[in-house]
Amino acid sequence: MANAVEQLFAVKARIAAAEREAGRDAGAVTLVAVSKTFEAADIRPVIEAGQRVFGENRVQEAQAKWPVLKAAFPEIELHLIGPLQSNKAKEAVALFDVIETIDREKIAAELAKEIARQGRSPKLYVQVNTGSEPQKAGIEPREAVAFVARCREVHGLAIEGLMCIPPADENPGPHFALLEKLSKEAGVAKLSMGMSGDYETAIAFGATSVRVGSAIFGSR
Repeated sequence: MANAVEQLFAVKARIAAAEREAGRDAGAVTLVAVSKTFEAADIRPVIEAGQRVFGENRVQEAQAKWPVLKAAFPEIELHLIGPLQSNKAKEAVALFDVIETIDREKIAAELAKEIARQGRSPKLYVQVNTGSEPQKAGIEPREAVAFVARCREVHGLAIEGLMCIPPADENPGPHFALLEKLSKEAGVAKLSMGMSGDYETAIAFGATSVRVGSAIFGSR
């Protein structure tokens, strides 16, 4: 996976350039390397090259490879960036350090229960469906600020960020601008937005983390 390591460094260089271009502080943006569908053997060289923050879409897939990797590299931060089913809340709280995809009341309630039961507190983001796409997870933009408030006040969840996946066939800029606006209204500091094709645009709109997979690991 020497190629993945080279591509990792290329992506980091582009993030640094985008930070400078946007007048952001160096290191303001966290790279989440999206390792879904790749085996532990493919991921390990990227870890050994210094990358410590990774994203996975599915709880079950992550359970198959990350406990061993996290035991070997305890400083790894693992993000859940795919939809979370309520029956997987227990496993998600046990394994992930950041859960980015809270988008409905039932998930908020289940996570609150598991956080209290396990005594483990992953960082939490609300996913916003900025394009109001019926096939896509995420809370509607008009409901997002009130939902963040309910997560905090009703369920006692410390929501610290918002996440979005813009429609594939639209200019992502307006979606990133909308998420940034909602984050201010909701009083959250973190913005997870931007993927392999548009992360530099996301950085210009205030992303604090970008989720990059294929630009590092190659096509799946």
